Amino acid sequence: MKMKNIFICISFLLICSVCNAQTENKLIRKGNKQYKSDDYNNSELQYRKALSKKSDSYQARFNLGDALYKQKKYDKALEQFEALVPTEKNPKNLGYIYHNIGNTYLAKKDIDKSIEAYKQSLRNNPNSKETKYNLAFAQMLKQQQQQQNQNQQNKDQQNKDQQNKDQKKQDQQNKDQQDKDKKNQDKKKQNQQNKDQQNKDKQKKQDKNKISKEDAKRLLKALENDEKKVKEKVQKKQAQAKKAKQKKIEKDW
Repeated sequence: MKMKNIFICISFLLICSVCNAQTENKLIRKGNKQYKSDDYNNSELQYRKALSKKSDSYQARFNLGDALYKQKKYDKALEQFEALVPTEKNPKNLGYIYHNIGNTYLAKKDIDKSIEAYKQSLRNNPNSKETKYNLAFAQMLKQQQQQQNQNQQNKDQQNKDQQNKDQKKQDQQNKDQQDKDKKNQDKKKQNQQNKDQQNKDKQKKQDKNKISKEDAKRLLKALENDEKKVKEKVQKKQAQAKKAKQKKIEKDW
């Protein structure tokens, strides 16, 4: 009785496994049909349903990664491809996986990682012409990128040198203008000092020639005294002359 129960359980599990496998394959085929019709969204749904039936299905996960890639869901596609790497033992399958990883990184413009993925693909599947071509293409893009970076660096350096040159020229112009302004200010200051000195000398000269009110009175009084003396002298001479004339007349008589 016990052996019969075990047999029944085993049989039931085998039947379920076969049914799940059939359902998984049916969903994958349906997804593939939609994928070929460019209906990537619905093909994604079918592959996810297949994975829900068999979570370790290589074909369902690989195709799901392709469907996500076609929808430009690159990060999600990488998740599916990279999830296959640790458990996959078949070198050729690993070659396909790394090839698609390389394509996805290339689409993301991560050229270094795409090159490494293509190299890893060729280590597992060395005869893949498509992978060799993609690797060469990625390496060419890498060289172009390096050249563009170098050109940009050269351009940036030229712009920096020109900016430094322009800045030095502007600094020199500013310095020349400042020197010119300083000279003008110094000249203006010197002219003002000269003018002030001239005014000071003129005022000093005027002050020197200027006499006080008391001095003017004394000078005027001295002049009046001199004039009085002269007048008295003249009058005295006139009186003497008149007296001499009268004395001559008296003598003639």
